[in-house]
Amino acid sequence: MSGFIEGANRDQTTLFPECLEDWVSEDNLVRVVDLFVNDLDLASLGFHRHAAARTGRPGYHPAVLLKLFIYGYLNRIPSSRRLEREAGRNVEVMWLTGRLVPDHKTIADFRRENGPAIRRTCAEFVELCRRIGVLRGVCVAVDGSKFKAVNNRDRNFTKAKIASRLAHLEQEVGRYIEEAERADRQETGEARAEKIAHLTSRYHRVRLEMDRMITLRRELETAPDGQISLTDPDARAMATRAQHSGHVGAA
Repeated sequence: MSGFIEGANRDQTTLFPECLEDWVSEDNLVRVVDLFVNDLDLASLGFHRHAAARTGRPGYHPAVLLKLFIYGYLNRIPSSRRLEREAGRNVEVMWLTGRLVPDHKTIADFRRENGPAIRRTCAEFVELCRRIGVLRGVCVAVDGSKFKAVNNRDRNFTKAKIASRLAHLEQEVGRYIEEAERADRQETGEARAEKIAHLTSRYHRVRLEMDRMITLRRELETAPDGQISLTDPDARAMATRAQHSGHVGAA
């Protein structure tokens, strides 16, 4: 194949073997996952088996399984069987887990036993990722006049509304975990593949909405009156009978 870019010879040996660290770039998100999980207090978060048993066969540390689950959460890999395969072939996952390859039953058991703790941890991780962005404040001039705004009330957000929406999305993640477990128990490959594709699509939408809500929550910290309106930035929800947000106009 002269004239084309050639790959490495599979039989070629090297004097100094390559290490996993060389295959993961400095800005790779798995490094953030690794640092985040290593700094967690797993016991206070409610994770089971955070201390090694005195007898019996050693098990996987929950931090290793949590890193693997968060990786699947970020890359839309809900199936424990797929996570097992990724651990054995994906360089990023090899780096993240130290080349440990838990079997799919171990991964599924971890997910089932630690559902609430996983949901809280994933929400914290998404919030951490959003804090890396640049936030801007909004300057609003106010007088006593009220005008009908273009902004619908569904496009107006307060801290309470965002907290309610995030709680709902956290429940969605919980349902995602339950359905992923059911998908793992399906025997027919075609039915499993169809179910996983549906879960992946739905999870992607939930994740985007969670990112949006957390971004709005951070922006609310700089809003002088604790409200944000997306369509009309100057619109504010007011105590009127109208179905739209009230617009506070400048004199």
